[in-house]
Amino acid sequence: MESRIRVLVAKPGLDGHDRGAKVIARALRDAGMEVIYTGLRQTPEMIVQAALQEDVQVIGLSILSGAHMAIVPRVLELLRQNQMEDVAVIAGGIIPDEDGLKLKELGVAAVFPPGSSLEEIVSFIRSAVRPL
Repeated sequence: MESRIRVLVAKPGLDGHDRGAKVIARALRDAGMEVIYTGLRQTPEMIVQAALQEDVQVIGLSILSGAHMAIVPRVLELLRQNQMEDVAVIAGGIIPDEDGLKLKELGVAAVFPPGSSLEEIVSFIRSAVRPL
């Protein structure tokens, strides 16, 4: 059986727009990755618990609500608490460049603003993560 990269795609917070997350999930699946989509209105605790249960290598957070500076650091903190520092966290959505830099300083592997290509996201994950 072939090993595949496992990615959890999550929509944290009260953001109810998930079309972009679904497009990303489909692109990752079409690229041969195993994708778990958690659905809307996930808490950081729910996201990390799902990542733990699903044994993922990547968490992709899609945030359009502007709450990225509260949600993403909490996800990173919970990953540390659960000894899951090897899980790469990527974020996408409406994230100003200045905030994106701060998130990277905190440990986010990459930030993909609107207009990022699907190929760019797939390539980044493939270069950052090895299949199980």
